[in-house]
Amino acid sequence: MSDRFAIAAGRIFDGEAWHDDAALIVAEGLVEGIVERDAVPAGVTMTDGGAMLVPGFIDLQVNGGGGLMLNDKPDADTLDIICKAQMPFGTTAVLPTLITDTPEITRSTIAAGAEAAKRKMPGFLGLHLEGPHLSLSRKGAHDPKLIHPMDAAEQAALIAARPSMPVLLTTVAPESVTVAQVKRLADAGVVVSLGHTDTSYRTAKQYAEAGASMATHLFNAMSQIGNREPGLAGAAVDIGTFSAGLIADGIHVDPATMQIALKAKNGPARIFLVTDAMATIGTDLQSFQLNGRTIKRENGRLTLEDGTLAGADLDMISAIRFMHEIGYDLGEAIRMASLYPAEAVGQEKRLGRLAKGYAANAVQLTDTLDVSGTWIDGKKVFSA
Repeated sequence: MSDRFAIAAGRIFDGEAWHDDAALIVAEGLVEGIVERDAVPAGVTMTDGGAMLVPGFIDLQVNGGGGLMLNDKPDADTLDIICKAQMPFGTTAVLPTLITDTPEITRSTIAAGAEAAKRKMPGFLGLHLEGPHLSLSRKGAHDPKLIHPMDAAEQAALIAARPSMPVLLTTVAPESVTVAQVKRLADAGVVVSLGHTDTSYRTAKQYAEAGASMATHLFNAMSQIGNREPGLAGAAVDIGTFSAGLIADGIHVDPATMQIALKAKNGPARIFLVTDAMATIGTDLQSFQLNGRTIKRENGRLTLEDGTLAGADLDMISAIRFMHEIGYDLGEAIRMASLYPAEAVGQEKRLGRLAKGYAANAVQLTDTLDVSGTWIDGKKVFSA
């Protein structure tokens, strides 16, 4: 295929509006524009984009895929496997996520992320380090033996790593990281998310003012909304600078709770979709290991032996379908998986839309919202 071509579809969603019987013009990996199908310039090769063509999905929390966890083998090849495992589900930009592990594994993961960025690995957006600086009281599936406060060397390592990849995000708890540390990280361009914490609303607001800009998997592993204490869940909804990831599988958060939060969310920051996907994505695995503990896959759930939820058995197109099925406009559900996560990590000028100058990351959908094709930077990386 030439460096300039068109993808035609029954409907194209540009991130804001739908275009009927249209074509996306791609040139050198970027979107050139959207035109009516019969207005595609002569000599431009046109390929079929099916019933719908929409912006590529962005997942800021992906722990594994293709049978591997990032914790298992933190190198660039594993990052490639994890990114590729998401492509059949329409995800074109991924933050592979390291669940709390040893300092050695964390260092190896950061080095792998730098190598992946250097290779310009398709689908790799950066890293999400979820822990180890969390709260023991809200540890979830994180190994309590590995949770600890952030020290000066760990802070310095994050700051040093930031320029080596497009996005570096870390989930921390106020119990283990100071306001001053968060300010230094945010000033250095690290995206700081609060999660796995029992923090109060007032403390969460102090951290937001210091530069924390996200909440990790809203309502899960965090202080809840109470009548006299709104907790982190309340802060994430009420504070306009907090974006928040949402696991939309009907297991992690009740649909009614989702709808309450979405109606109440103060902006400009938004609630966006994450999968919290594990090694099972793209496989028929029924169990796997995390920090030496067995995680079982059963009835759409991933759990430790004691029943604690451990990530999600979820892909992004399934999350979009879920939001649409519970009553959300399809365009808004797609924005929650594309534009809103791009905004959350400062990538909204190049990702999350099908607009002139944006990366030509696109997803071909059927009328039943199945993925039949995925493009990254204008190259088709998946075909059903």
